[in-house]
Amino acid sequence: MSQQILQPRLPLPPPLMMTEEGSFANMTLLKRMPAIAQRVIAENDFPASIVDNLETLIRDLPNGIVRSLKDDNGPDLAAWTTYLAPFLGKRWIDIPWLFAELYFFRRIVEATNYFLPGSSQGVDPYGLQKRLGLETAMDSIRAIAARIGYHTSDRHTRLIPLLYFSLWGNRADLSLWPIEAGESDRSRQEIQHEEAHILVDDTPIIADRIASLDGGRIDFIVDNAGFELVCDLCLADFLLTTQAAEISLHLKRYPIFVSDATIQDLHHTLEVLAADIDREVRSLSLRLQDAIASGRLRCYDDLFWTMPLPFWEMPEALRQELAPASLIFVKGDANYRRCLGNRQWDFTTPFQDIACYFPAPLVALRTLKSELVAGLQPTQIKTLSAEDPQWLTNGQRGVIQFVDFAG
Repeated sequence: MSQQILQPRLPLPPPLMMTEEGSFANMTLLKRMPAIAQRVIAENDFPASIVDNLETLIRDLPNGIVRSLKDDNGPDLAAWTTYLAPFLGKRWIDIPWLFAELYFFRRIVEATNYFLPGSSQGVDPYGLQKRLGLETAMDSIRAIAARIGYHTSDRHTRLIPLLYFSLWGNRADLSLWPIEAGESDRSRQEIQHEEAHILVDDTPIIADRIASLDGGRIDFIVDNAGFELVCDLCLADFLLTTQAAEISLHLKRYPIFVSDATIQDLHHTLEVLAADIDREVRSLSLRLQDAIASGRLRCYDDLFWTMPLPFWEMPEALRQELAPASLIFVKGDANYRRCLGNRQWDFTTPFQDIACYFPAPLVALRTLKSELVAGLQPTQIKTLSAEDPQWLTNGQRGVIQFVDFAG
């Protein structure tokens, strides 16, 4: 076995910052973050003290000063004390973008007393958004459950659509496009007809790799709750019935990035599916609940998944935990950004030369919602820039990229 690589093979470029006017990162700080905090106020019946905390956070953006976290009983306070040390006293706009986003969402947790005893303890500030997101996607979920294709004997025929569902399910990101009460199902789409929008598609390689597995463990570093989580669960269900002895789901310890899935979100989703009017949807939930009860489907929520660090800085204990996996699916835009360290890589940089540090073979399933990507061809970049100036951020393109760490 080759020696394990612990960071990208290439020199690290600078991190993406928020100071460039007109950039998506700049817009995130100036508009998206305040809007998210305002929505938390509007959608929750928090007491005046919590509303005041949130309004203070909003006023701090973008030129307020970065401060230490208050002692809110959080299990990550010591870690955040270390991470914040280089940035204390700096303005929000002057710190790296990824750090600022994760710090912002941790400040939401602090502001809402998520970890403190009392009426607000454990209250998901984005709970309404998540519930609406799942409710409005039920027609699409029923359609997917009906089309999973368990009657089809060809495993490739069954697997490949599920990979595409898992990719495009990532479009339903509530931090970008919040759900309004009464809104129609935004997830409905003809996914198979969108292959032209997949800029890198390693699906054939991935399908062959999965077909060669004989048992073993497959992991998911999960992204969003709602429709995307159900798409991931459909893929996990297929893998449990065909190739994998067990599945490990890595979810968030506390609410972050609005729609990111926690273990509580997973159990709520299974409860909703189990009570649905559609038989296939109920059967899907039952199979997954049985897999949890038997230990074949396991859920973990290591605090690292909410930390402001690139994935190559994962703790050794977590690296050892992931290493036995036969394959790891890395879902969504924020996880992809952490794979790349949210740095200014040239878009043509081979993805495998950056993500080679990963402790097991990985598949990145990501729709593009931020201004970084790797593994593209120069002609693609030129064509895309001419066709659609917003191609990096509007969620209309995706990548399915495979890296074998031993390669």
